Formats: sequence, C-alpha cells, structure tokens
Amino acid sequence: MGVTNSNKLINTDRIPCGGTLRVTLALTAAPDIISNPTDIVLILDRSGSMIGAPLAAMKLGAKTFIDIIDEATDSSKDGQIGSGSRIGVVSFSNTAVADTQLITSVDTLKAAVDSLSAGGSTNHADAFSKGMQLFDPASSNAKVMIMFTDGNTTTGAPPAPVAAAARAQGIIIYCIGLIGSDGLDINALNNWATDPDASHVAVTPDAADLEALFAELAANISKPGATDIVINEVVNSNFIITSILSPTKGSATMLDAHSLRWNIPQLGVTASESATLDFFIRHIGQQPGTELVNQSITYSDQEGNVVLFPEPAVSVECDIVVYPEQCPEPVELAVTGCRDSVVVDLGDVSLESQGRIIQMDVTIRNVCPGKRVALAAILTEVDRDGMEYQRGMKAMTIPAHNFPVCRDVLVKCIKFVVPEDLSVSGGAMCTPRKFKARFLANNIDTDYRCCESEITL
Repeated sequence: MGVTNSNKLINTDRIPCGGTLRVTLALTAAPDIISNPTDIVLILDRSGSMIGAPLAAMKLGAKTFIDIIDEATDSSKDGQIGSGSRIGVVSFSNTAVADTQLITSVDTLKAAVDSLSAGGSTNHADAFSKGMQLFDPASSNAKVMIMFTDGNTTTGAPPAPVAAAARAQGIIIYCIGLIGSDGLDINALNNWATDPDASHVAVTPDAADLEALFAELAANISKPGATDIVINEVVNSNFIITSILSPTKGSATMLDAHSLRWNIPQLGVTASESATLDFFIRHIGQQPGTELVNQSITYSDQEGNVVLFPEPAVSVECDIVVYPEQCPEPVELAVTGCRDSVVVDLGDVSLESQGRIIQMDVTIRNVCPGKRVALAAILTEVDRDGMEYQRGMKAMTIPAHNFPVCRDVLVKCIKFVVPEDLSVSGGAMCTPRKFKARFLANNIDTDYRCCESEITL
C-alpha cells in the first residue's frame, strides 16, 4: 500500500510573541495491495450542502481513486480491479444506501458515483452501518473504509459508537473532510478514524483539493510499505527548534536551530504501521501576524512514495509593552591602568524603616492608534475592620502607538514603596498586610476640532 497518510499538526492556532508550539509529524504506511488484497468501501456524502461544485469535485476525486486502484492491482488500466481486491460504494444523506456491493467492475463503480445527487440531511451513523454490511467477515482481505463528508451530523444515531464497532472488527477507517457551508467538526472525524488521528484524517476548505486528496490516498494504498524514509524539516526563520522528543519509529536529529532530520528504516512493510514525531519550536520574531510554521519539508524513500505535508500557520500576537517608570540612573565607575581594585564613595543612604515594594502590571484594553492614555494607579491598605487608608497614587501618560488597529497595551513595573511603620494590620513586622489597587484610564487625545472661523473686514 505504501504511505497511506501524512500529516503535520500544531497544538494551538494562537501564541504570544516568544510563545512555544508543539509540532507533530505523522505517517502511516501499509504493505503492497497486490500481495495483500484489500476490500475498500467508499462512503460518500450526498447531503444538501454538497449541491454544485462540492458534489462535482467529490465525484471526480472518487473516480480518480477507482482508476488508480484499477491500475495498481494488475499493472493495467483494464477496467477491472485485480489481484483479489474489490471496491464498493455507499452514499448517504437522510439515510445511507449501498450503491454497489464489493465488486471489481470499474465502469459499474464509476456509474454509481456519477448517479449521485445531493439533497437532505447528514446521517453518518447509517453510513458507517451500511459500509460495514458490505464486508464479508469470512474474507481474509484487508478491510478499509474511506469516509468523505462536508458537514456535521444532523440526523440519525450518534456515529461514534458505530465507527468504534467497525474499528473493533479490524476495519481501517480514513476520513476526508471538506469544510462546507455549515462547518465541519474535525474532532468528530478524528474520533471516527483509526488512530493515530494525525495520519488517518485529511481536511480541506477547498473543493478543488478533493481530487488530489483522493488520488494521494489511492496511490499510497496501492504501493508497498516504505523503507529508508528521510524527512527534512526546516522551520520558518521567525521560529527556532527548542527540543525534539523521541519519535515512535526511527530517530530524529536537530541539524541546527531551524532544521531537523527524521530517519525511519522501514514502515508498514509487513503490516499497517504509523509513526509520529513531536518537537517544540519557539517564536523569536518581533512582529504580530499570521506565520507559517515551516519554511520547507521534504520526504523521500526507496519506493518513491509521493508524500505531501500540510503547511499549518499560527496567529502571533505581540502585546505593546510600556515601562512608565525609568530605572535609577547608574553611577559610572572606571578602573584605569593596571589597578585591580577601585574604591568609590557614593555618599550616604539612610535607612528610615523597613519597607515593602509592591509592583503591579495592568493591561489597558482597546487603545486605538494615535491616542495617548492618562493612567492613574491608586493604592490603599485595608485594616481588620475593612477601612481603607491611602498609601499612594501615581499618574502617568502612556504614549500613543501606530498600529493600524486598536490594540491592548501592557503597562509594566508600576511600583509603590510601602514602609512598615504605616502598617494598619496591628501585628509585628512581617505580618501579612492587605492592599487594594485601583486603576483609572482615559484617552487624552480626541477627535475634537475647533470650529473654523473667518474674519471679514
């Protein structure tokens, strides 16, 4: 069968500047279909959301799949599925029907696909049930289901238990998802498919991609398992690789801060196998925006499998950081000549009493471009009876930013020094003290314009 699926996933779609991502590479491979006859059921969604271009793209993809299996099973595009393998077609909307049994006639299979018309709701449970009924429990053929759908379950029983029953019978389930007009629950597809999810589920928002997804799956199903696999990953220049976990198969090596290599001696040569590699990357750029995770990724093996990995992207959000309080001016010292020590008198520092430093950060929401903000911080201390006592107030001007949209502004290091001799806790030194902090923020700049006037003489 060759490489039957490949995937690349990230654990989140949103990180801050300097944030970290976990990246997962996944592969599945299985033995040659000629020496390992396989019964394949195509389960095709014909619900109402498939009307038009999605239905046409699905039909093209399914027929391309059939053609590739036809040629792969007997090295000839002769209109017959060979070497003991068979294909069946199930379609579904409100309910599911077996459009063919498991057969070898390519013309009959294509005619069944061409006859499909869209309409109605989406009953995934019945689709899985009808698909299971096509398999002969007494057959020694490998059993594969390919579920294609463009939407969420809208009628019928919950599909997850039915899919689980199919997997328990040794049926390998792949899911191809098209994100249709009503959305698509990718977690549901992951739940239905054979584990690991990353190598048994492929999803696209573009119907034009369906033929390629069906073709890649058919081409890889028909090839032998892969040997001498080499995967070279180069991450985007705004990321660095921080660590690599041990892969489930083979070995992985970090080549430099931006690249790694994954070697797998063999995968899926005697039975269907999956392999995953997890590694961590950290964002090192300074600008917000949507960033592609990988700059490039290449795959090669001895069998010539064609393997394409997705290109996940992450939204990077960089807060605006303002430090309103400057650090104290340092005193400059110099050690000249061959002297190995220096003594400098920096004057006197008087310790008036024990004190504590309270440091606070605050985020001002939705500060629009070109607008300065007046920010006030008020600190009070609370005694045992709930009475508040003033301990300090600071007012500061937050400079305007020039981002094109309104942004949050993080104001850091607002410090208050609170002497111990002002404590109202009633206890000894180091007794816990209760404080309350309040913030007030107002725009200083407005769109107010003076009325223009004319002086007529």
